[in-house]
Amino acid sequence: MIMSNQTVISQFLLLGLSIPPEHQLLLYALFLAMYLTTVLGNLIIIILILLDSHLHTPMYLFLSNLSFSDLCFSSVTMPKLLQNTQSQDPSIHYVGCMTQMYFLMVFGDMESFLLVVMAYDRYVAICYPLHYTNIMNPKLCVCLIALSWVLTVLYSMLHTLLLARLSFCEDNVIPQFFCDISALLKLACSDIYINELMIFILGGVIIVIPFLLIIVSYVRIVGSILKVSSARVIYKTFSTCGSHLTVVSLFYGTIIGLYIFPSANNSSVKETAMAMMYTVVTPMLNPFIYSLRNRDMKEALIRFLLLGLPILPEHQLLFYALFLAMYLTTVLGNLIIIILILLDSHLHTPMYLFLSNLSFSDLCFSSVTMPKLLQNMQSQDPSIHYVGCMTQMYFLMVFGDMESFLLVVMAYDRYVAICYPLHYTNIMNPELCVCLIALSWVLTVLYSLLHTLLLARLSFCEDNVIPQFFCDISALLKLACSDIYINELMIFILGGVIIVIPFLLIIVSYVRIVSSILKVSSARVIYKTFSTCGSHLTVVSLFYGTIIGLYIFPSANNSTVKETAMAMMYTVVTPMLNPFIYSLRNRDMKEALIRVLCKKKISL
Repeated sequence: MIMSNQTVISQFLLLGLSIPPEHQLLLYALFLAMYLTTVLGNLIIIILILLDSHLHTPMYLFLSNLSFSDLCFSSVTMPKLLQNTQSQDPSIHYVGCMTQMYFLMVFGDMESFLLVVMAYDRYVAICYPLHYTNIMNPKLCVCLIALSWVLTVLYSMLHTLLLARLSFCEDNVIPQFFCDISALLKLACSDIYINELMIFILGGVIIVIPFLLIIVSYVRIVGSILKVSSARVIYKTFSTCGSHLTVVSLFYGTIIGLYIFPSANNSSVKETAMAMMYTVVTPMLNPFIYSLRNRDMKEALIRFLLLGLPILPEHQLLFYALFLAMYLTTVLGNLIIIILILLDSHLHTPMYLFLSNLSFSDLCFSSVTMPKLLQNMQSQDPSIHYVGCMTQMYFLMVFGDMESFLLVVMAYDRYVAICYPLHYTNIMNPELCVCLIALSWVLTVLYSLLHTLLLARLSFCEDNVIPQFFCDISALLKLACSDIYINELMIFILGGVIIVIPFLLIIVSYVRIVSSILKVSSARVIYKTFSTCGSHLTVVSLFYGTIIGLYIFPSANNSTVKETAMAMMYTVVTPMLNPFIYSLRNRDMKEALIRVLCKKKISL
C-alpha cells in the first residue's frame, strides 16, 4: 500500500443529510420535535413504570430498560444532527466519531437483546402461565438484563478498539448522518479482515440469533394458543403480544434491510432514510406503540393523568412537562404537514388542500385549551375570566366543528376518487374545493356564534366550578340559573347538522366505497384502496368515538374523571396524533417528507 495515500484523520464529514439553506428551519423544527417526543415519551414510560405499582412486573421491568435504551440511542445521534442542521457544519472530531459509534452499538445492540428477553417473557406467560411467577423470578430478570448490558458493552468495546487501530485515507466523507461502523471501514487504508470477521461472527450473536429466538418464541406461542378453541383467549394473546411484535418489525425490518441483506440498488438517499428509520423514528414511536396498544400502560397513564386535574404539587413538574411536550408536538407536527403541502407540488391536490385545513384546525383547536391548561398548572390558579371563558368556548366550537365538516369533505373526496376516478378532476375542481372549505368555515363560525350569544344571555348561580379543564358548553349550561330550554333545543337541532349528519355521511361514503371495491377482483386494488383511506378512517374513529361517547350517548355511570379523560382525548391527544397518522400511513406524505429530508444541494 502506498503510504502517501494515508494521513492522520482529525475529523470526518457527516454528509448523509445535505440540507439546502431554504429548508434548514423546517428540518431543524422537525428533528427537534422528533427528539423531544422521543425523550419525553420514553421518560413518561419509565416514570409511569416506576410510580405505578401495577406495572412492577418482569414485562415492564424489561420495557423500562427498552425505553431507557431508546432514549439514549436517540440522544447519541440527534443532538449532533441538530447541531449540524443549525450550523451547516457536518464535521465531527475523530474521538467524537469513535465515541458516537461505540454508544450507538451499545444502545442499538441492547435493544436487540431486550426484544428477545421480552419475547421469552411473553412465551413463558402464555405457554406456562401457572409457572410464570416461579420462572420469571426477580433474580432471573435481573440476570437477563445484566447479561444483556455486559454483552453489549463488551461487543461494542471490541469493535471500537479494533477500529481505533486502523489508519484512514484522505477521504473522510461518511455518507450518513452518524458514525456508522460499515461506512468507517470503507474509509480505512489498513487491512480490515479482522474487523469484518468479528462483525460476521459476533454480528450473528447480537442480531441474527436474537431475531431467530424471537421467531421461535412466537412460533411456540402460536402453536400453543391454536390448541385453545376460545376465540377470546386467542384475541387476548395476540393483543398482549401486539406491541412487542410491532416494535420487533420496525427494528429488525430496517436493520436487516440495511446491514444483513443490503440491496445492490440501495442509493445513499435510501440508506439514509432506512438509517433514519431505526435510529430516530423507531425510538420515537415505541412509547406510542406501547401506550396505544397496551391496556396496562393506558390504564396507568389514565390513573396518573387524572391525578393531575387538579394536579397535586408533587406531580406538577411531571405533568407540566408532559402537556408542554404534547402541545409542542401538536403545533410542530401540524405545522410540518401544512409546510410540506405548501412546499411540495406533488401534494397540490384537493385531498391535501383539505388536509392542510384539517391540520390548521387541529393546531388552533389545541391552542385554545393547552396554553390555559399549562398556565393553570404552573400557577396552581384554576380561575378563568367570564369573557375569557366565553371566548374559549366559542373558538373550541369553531375549530372542533370545523374538523367535523372537514372529515366529511375528505370522505367525499375519497369517494369520488375511488368510485369515479375518470371524472375525479372534473368533479373535484378548484372551485368546488374552495366552496366546500368556505362553506365549512361559514357554517362553523355562525353555529358557534349562535351558541355563544344564547349562552351570554343567561345568568349564573353562585356555583362557578366547571368540572373540566376548559369551558365546555354542556358544563356551563348546568351552572345557569336561567331557563336553558332554547339552548338545549338549538344544541339538539343544530348538533345533528354539525356532528350526526357529517358522521352519517362519512359512513355512507365508506359503504359506497366498500361496495365499489368489492366488485373488483384484484387484491392489489382492494389493498391500495384501504391503504389510501386508512389514515382518514383512523382520524374519524378517534374524533367521533370520543365525541359520541361524551356528548351523544353519555353513560349514566360516567364519572367526572372519565369525562375529563375523554375530553382530553379529543381536545389534546387527537390533534397531536393526526400528523403522525397521516405521515406514517400515507405514502404521499412519506415520500414528500423523504424528498425534503434527502434533497441534495444543487450548485447554481
